[in-house]
Amino acid sequence: MMLRCMIVDDEPKAVNLLEVLISQATSWQLVAKCYSGLEAIAFLKDNEVDLVFMDINMPLVSGMDLAGLLSPDIGIVFTTAYSEFAAESYSYHTIDYLLKPITLKRFLAAVRKTEVHFKAQRTIGKEEGGTTGDEYFFVKSGKEHRKILLNDILFFESQKEYVRVVTPAFSLLTYRRLKDIEAQLPMDFTRVHQSFIVNMRQMTTMQDNHIHIGEIRIPVGEKFRDGLMELIRKRTF
Repeated sequence: MMLRCMIVDDEPKAVNLLEVLISQATSWQLVAKCYSGLEAIAFLKDNEVDLVFMDINMPLVSGMDLAGLLSPDIGIVFTTAYSEFAAESYSYHTIDYLLKPITLKRFLAAVRKTEVHFKAQRTIGKEEGGTTGDEYFFVKSGKEHRKILLNDILFFESQKEYVRVVTPAFSLLTYRRLKDIEAQLPMDFTRVHQSFIVNMRQMTTMQDNHIHIGEIRIPVGEKFRDGLMELIRKRTF
């Protein structure tokens, strides 16, 4: 998933750590690093972001002050050394609350939670304009570029340095990383395993930690299960 994010923190070491974590653990675009609330306000006047990693204890304009000025479309992940602000932080558009020092394990949990949040928001927001029947990609396989309608794709499967694209009529291999393909896909496509992205429109059932697309059985990875179940719950009667 592609998200535009920014960091707002008056501690350079904290900014550097988050920059490394974002670049190494996500496909997100870091569009700004701001070292004060005032700098962030100036940037946001002329630029759009999806997500802000934000410290709380900053001079002049605190993280809480800044949170109250942000558009409701902007998600917030607070990053702070103070646990006592956690309850208050959720009165804003807060997705997660990371206590410093931030560990990789905790950061990855925040990434999953953030992507679930935005995937659900975009799915709801784009109901009328979801994947259309004539939306397509070209997939390079060997010397050939094959046009494939997105609605026809059942799933993508990582196979070492290749990805297998599977439709009801055929499958083909392309020399790509699954992560790169995922960043280009619309919201109908969901990562359910380290090796699989599925087209939710083609999914028929989920049972015993497996997704079924017709007779095809695809495993659901533990770290992707919560995100998948959140999407399913939002469409459950």
